[in-house]
Amino acid sequence: MAYLGNSARTKEVLARYNMSAKKKFGQNFLIDGGVLEGIVEAAGVTDKDCVLEIGPGIGTLTQYLAEAAGRVVAVEIDKTLLPVLADTLSEYDNVTVINEDVLKVDIDRIIQEYNEGRPIKVVANLPYYITTPIIMKLLEERLNIESITVMIQKEVAHRLADTPGGKESGSITYTIWYYSEPEILFDVPNSSFIPEPEVTSTVIKFNILEKPRIEVNDEEKFFKVIKASFMQKRKTLVNSLVNGGVISSKEEAEKILTSIGLDTKIRGEKLSLEDFKNLSEKI
Repeated sequence: MAYLGNSARTKEVLARYNMSAKKKFGQNFLIDGGVLEGIVEAAGVTDKDCVLEIGPGIGTLTQYLAEAAGRVVAVEIDKTLLPVLADTLSEYDNVTVINEDVLKVDIDRIIQEYNEGRPIKVVANLPYYITTPIIMKLLEERLNIESITVMIQKEVAHRLADTPGGKESGSITYTIWYYSEPEILFDVPNSSFIPEPEVTSTVIKFNILEKPRIEVNDEEKFFKVIKASFMQKRKTLVNSLVNGGVISSKEEAEKILTSIGLDTKIRGEKLSLEDFKNLSEKI
């Protein structure tokens, strides 16, 4: 039975192994059973699912996932946590722990080996410092993933889920909406962790689309244009495209924008996905 969703049991495990949270790995241990149950429920985990967990820590969320899922594969970078996980997960025969850096591990191989290539669900309490690279890897590698349910910093969650062209949107927002349908679920106060982080956390779910939201001729150029458009947010799109090396001159940039019905003074943050599609295909 899952028992780590409270402060006393978590502190007991930490004391037993004479360990504390490691700042370099962004470790904050979740101690709120209600939140843990809420994450598993929001992810829609059933006994038919294979779940990939990133950064299990001492196994708190892992215990709850193991009781709901058919199989859990947990990728943990910190090798000092392996004996702890062997202890806290000893009663679960449906959990496999892999001591790897998730940014380097072959997730497609994990899907093939542990779920025979069928879609998996990703559930994790992500370290704040590495949230964006992890989410980008999961999306850009076109893995067989049904959904990604993660707890991340509140401000980051709202930037990721903001609609393209919204006031909080950034280049990553367009990538998110290209591959998925993001959904803000609920906030988690810092008092739900030890040690307490300085920020509020938010659980967000990305429902992966069967195919990208729009069809583009050249994805590499499409995302290159988007990235260049956000490198200097205070500058106009014309200046950003020239400074980003996407277009050679302001005159050419203005001509292209005019040809697709965009104001030459517009900034990149005001464009829709369709606008960027049209722009990249005109360049």
